[in-house]
Amino acid sequence: MEFNFSDRMNGLQANAIRAIFKYLSDPNMISFAGGMPNKDALPVKILDELNKKLFESPNIYGVLQYGSTEGYMPLRESSIEFVKRVGIKNTSVDNTLIITGGQQGIDLTCKIFLNKGDCILVEDPTYIAVLHILKTYEAKAYGVKSDADGINTDDLEEKIKRYRPKFIYLVPTFGNPTGKTYPAEKRKKILEIAVKYGTPILEDDPYCHLRFEGEAVPSIKSIDTTGLVIYNTSYSKIISPGIRCGVCVADSEIISKMTLCKQATDVHTSTLSQALVDGFLRGNYLDAHLKSILPVYLRKKVLMKEAIKKYFPSDFECTNPNGGLFVFGGFKSRVNTSDYFMKALQNNVAYVNGVEFYAAGDIYNTLRLNFSNASDEQIDKGIAMLGAIFKGVI
Repeated sequence: MEFNFSDRMNGLQANAIRAIFKYLSDPNMISFAGGMPNKDALPVKILDELNKKLFESPNIYGVLQYGSTEGYMPLRESSIEFVKRVGIKNTSVDNTLIITGGQQGIDLTCKIFLNKGDCILVEDPTYIAVLHILKTYEAKAYGVKSDADGINTDDLEEKIKRYRPKFIYLVPTFGNPTGKTYPAEKRKKILEIAVKYGTPILEDDPYCHLRFEGEAVPSIKSIDTTGLVIYNTSYSKIISPGIRCGVCVADSEIISKMTLCKQATDVHTSTLSQALVDGFLRGNYLDAHLKSILPVYLRKKVLMKEAIKKYFPSDFECTNPNGGLFVFGGFKSRVNTSDYFMKALQNNVAYVNGVEFYAAGDIYNTLRLNFSNASDEQIDKGIAMLGAIFKGVI
C-alpha cells in the first residue's frame, strides 16, 4: 500500500536520542545517552503514599474525570508558588498552563508562532528536541555562537537583525546539552536585546533545581516586565519523567493561544498526574528530596570528570557543570564521534553524537554524556571503554 503523507513528513526521522532507546533495553548496556534521573532519585515511596491518599479521598472522582485544558486548579496554584523559587512573582493562574511534560510547552510555542518557512534562533548547540519539533512545522533554526558562559550576545543581536526570528529558544541554566549556566548580567543583556527588537524568548528551564554547586541565578522571566518571556519548566527531572507534567508561565494572551492548541492536542494533561504533583508540592517534600539527590549527582559528575581525564585522549575537553545532568565535550583534533558510535554500542556503551545538537548539523567532533543515570561502577567502566575506543585501542 502506498500512502500519500503530508510534505512535513519528508525527511522527518526520530531524533537521535529516541532512536537509540531500542538499544538501551539490553541490561548490559551502559547508557550515557538519555537525560534520565537516577532510579534512586525517583520518590517511589512518597508517590505511593500520595497515590493512596488520593484514592481514599472523595476528590478522586473529580480527578478521574475529564479536566480543564488549562490544568488542575490546585496544581496551577501550587505551580505559582513553585516558580517563585526562580524569582517569578506577581503571576496568576491566568498566566499559567499545565503541560504534558516540558516538551509540550516547546511544541505549543512553535504551534502558536510559526508558519511554514519561519525561523527561530537557538544557542549552538541546543536541545535536540527543538530541532526535531521545528521540522514538523517546516520551520528552521539558526544557531548563535556559544561562549564559555552561554550564548554570545553580540552574535545574538546580529542574527536577530539578519533573520528576524519569531522567537529565541534558550536553556540558560545547566543547558542541554552543554551544562552551561548564563550569569545574571548575560541574562539581563539577552532580555535587553529581545526587548529592543520585540523578539519573544522561550526560556526552557527543566534543570534549574538540580544545582549541586554554586549560587542560584534568577530566571530571565523574573526580570521581564514586558511579557516577552515565555517560561517553560518541568517536574520530570525533580519528581518523575513518567508523570509527564510541566508548567508554562507567560503573558495571558500567549497562554490563551496555547490553551486553544492544547485542546486540539491532548484535551488536558493527565489529572491524576497533576494531582500527584500537587500533593508532592503541597506536602513540602521537594526540599528534602532535592537535599537527598543532589549530593549523589555531584558525586557522579565528579566521577565522570575524573574518568574522562584518566581514560580519554588528552585533546578532549569538556564542560564542568554546577548542576543538571550532562557533560558536553569535544576533541581538538579532527575526530568525528559519529564514526565511533556503532563500535561503542557493540561494546555496550551509549552516548549521543554532538552533531545532533547543532542547528546546521555541521560540528562532528563533540558528544554529550549523561552522568546521572549510570551507577558509579558503570561510569568508570563505560568511560574507560569509550576512551579505549577513541584512542583506537579497541
